[in-house]
Amino acid sequence: MPPTLQPKKTILDKKQLRRVIRRIAGEVLERDGGTADLMLVGIRTRGVPFAERLAAEIEAMEGVRVPVGVLDITLYRDDLSTIAPQPVVRASRFPEPLDGRVVVLADDVLYTGRTIRAALDALVDYGRPRAVRLAVVADRSGRELPIQADFVGLSVPTSTDEHVEVRFAETDGADDVRILERREEP
Repeated sequence: MPPTLQPKKTILDKKQLRRVIRRIAGEVLERDGGTADLMLVGIRTRGVPFAERLAAEIEAMEGVRVPVGVLDITLYRDDLSTIAPQPVVRASRFPEPLDGRVVVLADDVLYTGRTIRAALDALVDYGRPRAVRLAVVADRSGRELPIQADFVGLSVPTSTDEHVEVRFAETDGADDVRILERREEP
């Protein structure tokens, strides 16, 4: 049987995840001095609830609702032929033009850097932001491209047999961050 991913340990529970998101929201505000020209863009799938939660925290802090966009990178992936015979492409949407904005790309986990490279390629097809920043819940080792996050919830050194899973109630029915490990089934 092929190996499966099994939970190894929880590294952030629901309360800790909320604190991490609140801290990142504060760092985003500090970086560019507030909400002027700011737009959060979640990378499908788990970057979207992360961006929405960042927006909610920023609104709680500043009393301003920051626009949130959704970016689908399916057609920009360099592994498109290996992920599915007919990948599902969903719409990207932005509430306002990207031109001249400070865009904070939000994603759950930064690993090889390939998702972010694809996101940058996709983003420029929709406009020309003044600046693009990257916010991730978890940054794990294993970079294949020179990509670095501007805002990191936690750094998680992992082996190649481990996987970092960020779960949001909106997509997964639970809020936490777990390490999964590859195990051979008997």
